[in-house]
Amino acid sequence: MPPATRRKRGEGQWALGYREPLNKNEENKKNDDGLNVRRRIIDIYAKRGFDSIDPADLRGRFRWYGLYTQRRPGIDGGKTAVLADEELDDRYFMLRVRVDGGQLDAAQLRTIADISVKYARGTADITDRQNIQLHWVEIENVPAIWEALEAVGLSTTEACGDTPRVIIGCPLAGIAADEVIDASPAIRAVADRYIGSPEFSNLPRKFKTAISGCRSHCTVHEINDVAFVGVVNDEGKAGYDLFVGGGLSTNPMFGKRLGAFVAPERVPEVWAGVTSIFRDYGYRRLRHRARLKFLMADWGPEKFREVLEKEYLGYALPDGPAPTPPLPHRDHVGVHPQRDGRFYVGFAPRAGRVNGELLRTVADLAERYGSGRVRTTTEQKMVILDVPAENTEPLAEELAAHDLQVRPSVFRRQTMACTGIEYCKLAIVETKQRAMDLIDELEKRLPDFDQPLTINLNGCPNACARIQVADIGLKGQLVLDENGDQVEGFQIHLGGQVGASFGRKVRGLKTTSAGLTDYIERVVRKYDEQRRDGESFADWVERADEADLK
Repeated sequence: MPPATRRKRGEGQWALGYREPLNKNEENKKNDDGLNVRRRIIDIYAKRGFDSIDPADLRGRFRWYGLYTQRRPGIDGGKTAVLADEELDDRYFMLRVRVDGGQLDAAQLRTIADISVKYARGTADITDRQNIQLHWVEIENVPAIWEALEAVGLSTTEACGDTPRVIIGCPLAGIAADEVIDASPAIRAVADRYIGSPEFSNLPRKFKTAISGCRSHCTVHEINDVAFVGVVNDEGKAGYDLFVGGGLSTNPMFGKRLGAFVAPERVPEVWAGVTSIFRDYGYRRLRHRARLKFLMADWGPEKFREVLEKEYLGYALPDGPAPTPPLPHRDHVGVHPQRDGRFYVGFAPRAGRVNGELLRTVADLAERYGSGRVRTTTEQKMVILDVPAENTEPLAEELAAHDLQVRPSVFRRQTMACTGIEYCKLAIVETKQRAMDLIDELEKRLPDFDQPLTINLNGCPNACARIQVADIGLKGQLVLDENGDQVEGFQIHLGGQVGASFGRKVRGLKTTSAGLTDYIERVVRKYDEQRRDGESFADWVERADEADLK
């Protein structure tokens, strides 16, 4: 008799009939929609305190409203993967304020500042997805925080969780003189219609969106689950090229072009179609494969487009052009003209670390020297809009007085860091202060270096700080020092470029945290000595001898 054919194991794809939960996360979501936890927070947990919180809410559904327990102080990185969640949990929360498109006004920023000072010990970090994160938040204060945020049009809804997270966009949408298209209406339309809707509140995992018409491509569309990128078609109409399936973490993949042109008015329904494919066909069995990039890797862009058009849209999208290449700096730091004759002023905190009082100062300066409009960026920076020409220098001077640099060194401009072990339960090493110290030291040691160079520090392998696409990407891990002792350190990735290549890993190339500045100084000096005219760091890494990279 022929051998029995083994039935292929299901991946938990709803569209194929696999509706039964295949892991604890899926079971929790089936038991109760994450959006429903809001009422329990207001009615029960905020009144009865931390000890009253159901563990399934605490470590699961709370994320649907931007809440994570932060790391208990004093737990070293060697215990990150060893201790249970309840041993790592502190009784305080990180709270992520959702800032779609990075768009804020002075009243909104001042409200975040007030919340930081009153409820979060003054903490605030700008993330590389344009959000603002607060720490030390107590559950008893969450309803009051929500009330204050919602009074000025802000929210924490679906800032985390298996949901459509913040929609990133160019901070200069509707402002930049050279933009392809103003994506603000599309961002608002998607957010207003779908964020907080049960239609997409149970996705296989997190879902990241970028919608932008920026010529710099500041939203790094290549590493989002879905991205709409401004283009002009052969008929001269501005719209969007569609990318799907990007993401980093431990299995980095760049998004694939579907080759389709999306008219501005079609963006919400096309976004919903792509998101629905993820909801219905996404892999739910294994958590580490529950991102859209894995489905794209298996299907390919042609099949994905076919399913999108036939099963979800009901019409064919026209073919369209690819976007133009990005500019060398994919950010908006400095003083630059707007389309209306005024100027925007982009400035750099150190590695995204700010505080409540500083945010209040920025709000005041935005009103004094501009119109009050402020933006956050995907590079952990900020921008003040609508500044008359005569106000640009006074504003730059006032910002500098608060250590917010309008004309920063390359190291201040292009160093990024994730939250790290200070607050994050997944982290192995400290990142924020290490990045700030690194900036200070490199400015002293290499004061004349002026070539573009991105340095990204991550506290664990999950790539929140985009280490694989940095010139120098640093993945936190424990390493042995010269005495054989286990200490904080980094595995080094070299020569990554968004949309082009992931960083090169040289065998055995690691450094202790204490030796990080010496290593970076050494490799940057080698590059500066050997680079050809116009040669980028990534291009030099490709041809450099391994000895020069160590």
